[in-house]
Amino acid sequence: MTAEIIAIGTELLTPFRQDTNSLYLTEKLNQLGIEVGYKTVVGDRLEDLISVARIALERAQLVIFMGGLGPTEDDLTREAVAEALNLPLRRDPDIVAALYARFASRRMKMPENNAKQGDIITGAIPLENAKGTAPGQWLEGSVGNLNKVIILLPGPPHELRPMFDVHCFERLRARFTDSRQYIATRLLKVAMMAESECDARVAPIYKKHPQVETTILGGGGEVQLHLRATAASQQKAEELVENLAEKLEEELDDFVFSSGGESLEQIAQYYLEMRGATIAVAESCTGGLLGERLTSVSGSSRSFLGGAIVYSNHLKTAFAGVPSQVIAQHGAVSREVAVAMAEGIRVKCKATLGVGITGVAGPTGGSEEKPVGLVYHALADGKKTEVVKRDFPGDRDRIRWYASQQALDMVRRKLM
Repeated sequence: MTAEIIAIGTELLTPFRQDTNSLYLTEKLNQLGIEVGYKTVVGDRLEDLISVARIALERAQLVIFMGGLGPTEDDLTREAVAEALNLPLRRDPDIVAALYARFASRRMKMPENNAKQGDIITGAIPLENAKGTAPGQWLEGSVGNLNKVIILLPGPPHELRPMFDVHCFERLRARFTDSRQYIATRLLKVAMMAESECDARVAPIYKKHPQVETTILGGGGEVQLHLRATAASQQKAEELVENLAEKLEEELDDFVFSSGGESLEQIAQYYLEMRGATIAVAESCTGGLLGERLTSVSGSSRSFLGGAIVYSNHLKTAFAGVPSQVIAQHGAVSREVAVAMAEGIRVKCKATLGVGITGVAGPTGGSEEKPVGLVYHALADGKKTEVVKRDFPGDRDRIRWYASQQALDMVRRKLM
């Protein structure tokens, strides 16, 4: 069964507002074995809303409209769906009375335009909104000569989510039990491998498993392999994705750092705790990003001791113990300085591991010898210091993120 989610609001077509409701609804629908085949974002013009509604009603069995149920002139979802279904709106006196009572309880006079929130499409069931003034609506069966389920939900997430959970989830489960498919998913995360290289290695494997939909997404020093299967039972769907996941993990070996959705910093923290190890960091070009990522994980105080942001050469010496002559001889961005930073901060903080990062994040400061994107990462444990030199592409933010990703992966691999 195919569903379509329609997010309504001109603000969603600007750079300033993002639709997150559809992610929540997709997760909930997948739990019911309902696949989302289409997502649409449309502005507040009535003619556009009607057009989008008609297209959705032709191609999906379940259509969910989000937003446009408020009291203002640009809240036109009710009108558009009614027009698309060729059904009249009726004003529900009970809803209007409840709206007046809601305002009165707060010693406020209700503006007359709020009454339009009581307009219900003929044949629809109103859905109570416990968190706001705009009720939702549920239509099903042969509505407007269409055998569909149509749901209208308010746009604010704190209103939409409880309304869907309380009034829609179980209704949908009952409505589509006979045609239900079960969905299983798995997410494998791969560290510091190019997307093209990853696909070249795994494509010969996943192509032999067409019953599992495989999607590869890359970026930021991480490749994600999304596996998804549908079957007549949950057990069968799980078997399909598990079988493929095992083969992919065997091929990619220790490049796979997570099979349960964890971030790289969560995995690094897991290994630090498992080994009873502590860590300290000395950061230059990353400006504290590595420390921020490590401390974003709950419980990180058990392993993360601290560190220093040592942008200037003087502070590389004062805080991380880098000999000034090493900086003078090799330059601040060098293998030797990264090593000294890692070893120095480990000793100063009395940590099991020390990390040093120095590089050119750009967009200025690069040279032919040391271009923008050049980063040295060092990891010291008191016995051996590992160094990784990388030339990262992209802008300043991307280079800094890649550098923190590389450092976390070094920690993970060291402790595996």
